[in-house]
Amino acid sequence: MTTTLERPTSSTPVVENAPQTVDRTPIAAFREALGRLSDWLRAHSRALLWLLPVLVVSAMVNFLNVGGAPQRIDDEGTYTAQAWAVTHLGELAHYTYWYDHPPLGWLQIAGYTQLTGAFERWDIAVLAGREAVLVAALISVVLLWMIARRLGMSRGAAAATGLVFALSPLAVQFHRTVYLDNVAVPWLLLAFFLAMNRRGQLAAFAGSAVAFGIAVLSKETFLLALPILIWVMVRNARKETRRYTLSVAASILVLIGGSYLLLAAVKGELFSGANRVSLMDGIIFQLGSREGSGSITDPDSLINRTLGMWWQLDPVFIVMSLLAGVAALFSARLRPYAVLVLAMTAFMFRPGGYLPVPYVIMLLPFGALLIAGVVDLAVARVRRKGAPRRKLALSGVAVAAIGAVVAVPLWTTQLRGFVLADLDAPLRNAQGWLVENASTDQRVIVDDAMWVDLVKAGWDRDNVIWYYKLDTDPAVQVQSPNGWRDADYVVTTDSMRTFPGAFPEVQEAIDNSVVVATFGEGTQMVEVRRVAVDGADQAAVSQQAASTSQAELGDQLVTNPLVEIGAADRDRLTAGQVDARIIAVVGALAGSGRVSVSGFPIVDGEDGRPFRQVAISEIAGAPAVVDGDLSTEARDLVASLEGTYQPDRIRIEGDEIVLRYPVSLQPTLP
Repeated sequence: MTTTLERPTSSTPVVENAPQTVDRTPIAAFREALGRLSDWLRAHSRALLWLLPVLVVSAMVNFLNVGGAPQRIDDEGTYTAQAWAVTHLGELAHYTYWYDHPPLGWLQIAGYTQLTGAFERWDIAVLAGREAVLVAALISVVLLWMIARRLGMSRGAAAATGLVFALSPLAVQFHRTVYLDNVAVPWLLLAFFLAMNRRGQLAAFAGSAVAFGIAVLSKETFLLALPILIWVMVRNARKETRRYTLSVAASILVLIGGSYLLLAAVKGELFSGANRVSLMDGIIFQLGSREGSGSITDPDSLINRTLGMWWQLDPVFIVMSLLAGVAALFSARLRPYAVLVLAMTAFMFRPGGYLPVPYVIMLLPFGALLIAGVVDLAVARVRRKGAPRRKLALSGVAVAAIGAVVAVPLWTTQLRGFVLADLDAPLRNAQGWLVENASTDQRVIVDDAMWVDLVKAGWDRDNVIWYYKLDTDPAVQVQSPNGWRDADYVVTTDSMRTFPGAFPEVQEAIDNSVVVATFGEGTQMVEVRRVAVDGADQAAVSQQAASTSQAELGDQLVTNPLVEIGAADRDRLTAGQVDARIIAVVGALAGSGRVSVSGFPIVDGEDGRPFRQVAISEIAGAPAVVDGDLSTEARDLVASLEGTYQPDRIRIEGDEIVLRYPVSLQPTLP
């Protein structure tokens, strides 16, 4: 009988503790890593064959034309500006941080843009933020695949989950928008995935708590998912270690939440106080004092408009996810996620509650999971002959097929719009108009979507006022003691026009301003307005007086035989549509000889407004441009223009010199 102490004999002596030769060269390490990667790829090859095409399609649909649709909005400009402030100003926000949201969401965007150089790669700052949230969406696709597989769904159903999540027009609209919810989604999905782990539950549940804590500190509304996460943890926890693992997870979650309280306490802003912001004030605003979204029966209410926008984007996804939620209540595997979707849907309609527009973002991944999961269960039951409730499953498959038939043309049309439309052109052009026509020492009130871009274009940050802060931030009110009267321009967008009574100072600026440029139409329309300190009515009187004077001067100019000008431009002169400064300059040039006016090029966005550009091809009977440069006569002209008659821009276009004069609300008489 051999004991464990006995060893086999050998004719070759055994040397105890002999040093073993191990190849530690870089080449060997690389080969070892390559071998491990090869083994992993072989083990997961079938999964990758399903998942990678989903990722490629998702990336293509979501990234194509990301700068064209949808139009940038104020909220995403705010989160982008806050991320930019972290990396470029060393501050937590570009204005006073007042605890309206935990900062971790835009801190992650800031980290991404810093690591990838996104702000430097994009001409429009918001697009750097969009890139960050779209990367988060692709990570969410992978996590959804993992959750679906862990729930026992087939590879085809797991792939369908990712495709529905990535390609629904409702999802594309919000995936492309810089909302903090998009940053929180992958963390929430990771929390649920780890909570479903059956091995190494202490580490898995601790990781789940960390991920959920990050999700909540990225967007506080994700705290609503906590009861469902606890349910999933309790259901999956091993009985012998359940109390310990759940206690550890709870402790970690409390510690992470406490870090936000600690931040406020360290800054001395935990509780309300005079002349300071506080976490307590932020909580009271979000939970109590914030105005509700109104009644669903009121067509003008915020909740009605929000739900209407969701429905217009994708009614098929909304209906199918709710139907799948009801059906999934009868599946033990899918029940927690069904309760999550249905409960959060019901929560939207609470009396007096506020419904954020991006609220739907948290529901999107679980809606896609339920749709694919219920169809997968129904197909499996239909394929098993003699299975109970097989006819009911067949009905479910039929409903899914009808939904797919309806969705294909609807999604195709909507996705074509996302890929081809340029809805952001009005805002982009208005931004360009400001850069071209306003000086950086002028103060502008703007939608936050263009705040970073104007600061990068040379404006001092104090001269670019986010409209929301003009009425709400004492620091801005100190810098602008006269309120709207200290502003030179106000740029209005749909978000500024939505609540006309909410911001009195902004509304005063709009009411006491004159439109000088308009871009786009409908909800995409952007107006650049010149603030008139004496009021819009007085500005209108002044403009009428200027037009009358310009018409009289134009009549005199067109009769001058030394002025060569086309018939259409003669009509503009006699109608008083040409700036008086241009008339005076052309008239003065005619005193030195023949002057040829090629036209009055209109500034982009100024259709129907006075012409303030003039193109001149001949001065004193000689060409204004010779060999691509100003002629002697043109140089003399430029040198002579001073004071009122000095243009703000001179450029050469072909054989013409083009003079552009600044915007003026007052009559300019020679």
